Amino acid sequence: MVPEPFPPRLHLYGWRDRTVIGLALASMAAGFGQFGVVSALGSVARDLGHVHAGTSMSDVIGLSGGEIGLGLALIRLASLGSLPLIGLADRFGRRPLLLGTLTLGLTLTFLAAFAPTYWWFVAIFACGRPLLSAGNGLTEVMAAEETSRHSRASAVALITAGYGIGAGLTAIIHSLAGNVLGFRGLFLLVSVPLVCLPLLARWIAEPDRFALAEATAAPRRPVLGAVATPFRRHLAIIATLSFFLSAMAGPANSFVFLYAQNILHQAGSVTALMVLAAAVTGLAGLLAGRWLADHLGRRPTGAATLMALGLCAIVTYSGTSLALVVGYLVGIFAGSAFAPAIGAITTELFPTAVRASAIGWSVVAGVLGAVAGLLVFGEIADLRNNFSGAALLTFGPAVLAAILFWLLPETNGKELEELWPDEVPAGTLEFLDGDA
Repeated sequence: MVPEPFPPRLHLYGWRDRTVIGLALASMAAGFGQFGVVSALGSVARDLGHVHAGTSMSDVIGLSGGEIGLGLALIRLASLGSLPLIGLADRFGRRPLLLGTLTLGLTLTFLAAFAPTYWWFVAIFACGRPLLSAGNGLTEVMAAEETSRHSRASAVALITAGYGIGAGLTAIIHSLAGNVLGFRGLFLLVSVPLVCLPLLARWIAEPDRFALAEATAAPRRPVLGAVATPFRRHLAIIATLSFFLSAMAGPANSFVFLYAQNILHQAGSVTALMVLAAAVTGLAGLLAGRWLADHLGRRPTGAATLMALGLCAIVTYSGTSLALVVGYLVGIFAGSAFAPAIGAITTELFPTAVRASAIGWSVVAGVLGAVAGLLVFGEIADLRNNFSGAALLTFGPAVLAAILFWLLPETNGKELEELWPDEVPAGTLEFLDGDA
């Protein structure tokens, strides 16, 4: 008997469906695990370093700017391991890789609470970093594949919101209870999302688009570097954007709470209120970015918000508490508005067979950019003994990268199958759209 041809029926979900919400919660778990090192950086430096009665940055903080920058750079550099992990999802499926990387990554992050020295802390946290980076990248891939053109930007915005909530929780908890918990107590709290993962797994499904691609695909190439020549120009542009974005966002986000607590001596309650206010501006940014990406287009939205993000980062470190709060809050708005545009266009520019691998290369470029930015920012801050000069010299060049968006095609308003018609035989596709 001749088997019937595979029926390509795509069950596409609305961005409010529990399948997409489950992915957002998974991203929140990754954010909670990854951002703890930033939120608790002041406590890490104080508890694992040596504070003295002096005027140098090392005396005041406990560790030198160079040591902190190098440690953070090594943690970011470890995320290079996320490339083969994300690439494996193009061969073995999105769901098992997502759940596996999150489980192991959160476990290693939990163990960082027991680090005896600063460099042990860096080493343990660095082992978990690529796993959490891979898990977070896969939530974005899966959200794009689970939704139609009507919901894609909204789904990406929801994933970003999930990560932001997880990251914000660590900042709020440490700001309000840092003196009680310390960095060790904060990392012990990672056990909460870790225990909840088996329950969350019930909401997460393998995307039908991946199943369809698997049923019609030719034999796979090696995972590492599995992006064919026709897609490499767009990948190079996306990777360059990711590099400059992370060269700016890496140090801007990583030093902000240390800067507030140890340099400006901002009260913990003020920092907590700043983070709570950032939740409002972040939500407003996601809503604005989602609307702009769907109505104005991915390219202009991405270019404008990337430039705004860089300028806000420079203001944040300009030297006063008011500038810190204003720059941070407006920067959160700009970064949140940027996320739906870059997330949507990145997933839309590549076919299903290589989409996860392309995201992996984008993550690698972002890692290299963050490492470069952290090293440059830390060394300049040490050399000039201030953060404002380091911010101007590190973030200024990244603003110019926004022009690269105009080298990409506009993908707004199209289904993935319209962008990549060769993936599906003509006339055989039936959409079951959750937003219809």
